[in-house]
Amino acid sequence: MPIDLDLAVGAELPGTSFGWDEQDVILYHLGIGAGNPPTDPGELRYVYEGDLRVLPTYATIPQFPVMMSMGFAPGFDINPAMILHGEHEIVVHETIPICGRVTQKGRVTDVFDKGKGALAVVEVVSVLEKTGRPLFTNRAFIFIRGEGGFGGDSGPSAADPAPEREPDHVVESTTLPQQALLYRMASGDKNPLHVDPGFAAFAGFDRPILHGLCTYGIVAKASVDRVVESGPEAVASLRARFSGVVYPGETLITRIWDEGDHLAVTAEVKERAASVLSNGVMTLRP
Repeated sequence: MPIDLDLAVGAELPGTSFGWDEQDVILYHLGIGAGNPPTDPGELRYVYEGDLRVLPTYATIPQFPVMMSMGFAPGFDINPAMILHGEHEIVVHETIPICGRVTQKGRVTDVFDKGKGALAVVEVVSVLEKTGRPLFTNRAFIFIRGEGGFGGDSGPSAADPAPEREPDHVVESTTLPQQALLYRMASGDKNPLHVDPGFAAFAGFDRPILHGLCTYGIVAKASVDRVVESGPEAVASLRARFSGVVYPGETLITRIWDEGDHLAVTAEVKERAASVLSNGVMTLRP
């Protein structure tokens, strides 16, 4: 079997060090659509160093190389083309600084049997070198097609947290036709699926698709801007499932339910009425 559970579960991933400054933060924000309209004070706080704030989803950027090393971890012998990013969770332990450097360690915490595939959970803890304390933790839920059916634990089932009522807020976010080109440079995710039409067609898509973590960032920004008056520093965590793909140039509709200590969020593409993000929960600090 390509996945050896005895080796895979608990496997340590190579540690890394990652640093960033205000330019990196601004580039990330531009990559998820910030700065429109360019004179809006609320948008300028993401793209102008005068009063720069850091969205919590910037936490997905430093951890990316560690997460992607999962395919080389002990116990895995898998085809990268069979991997899908199914869900993602960030936990922000402290306010993300404009400039910083983290040391990171990752490990595979679980491998679940989902029948048609296996679900590997990769956890990356990023410690701020300046303080020696954890700054944020990422958990990526990676679906590996064709590797299920081995009789393992199927893992916890997650009920949709969205209430059965109309959302409290609805936000439209227009993506640019070149959004994936911007995000790949901001994030370092150079997967050709997001830029090469031929590769996208080989993978079964009409054209290159937007990165899932870009959609994740767009939805987080929409939620913070509409609901979280105290700003992005108030976000303690965000978990969501990638339920569909976005083609650059499409419009995202984010629906938000304000539950007090957390927000339930979903997103769909306006043009196709297709769900692209579900089971979203953003928790807020008191």
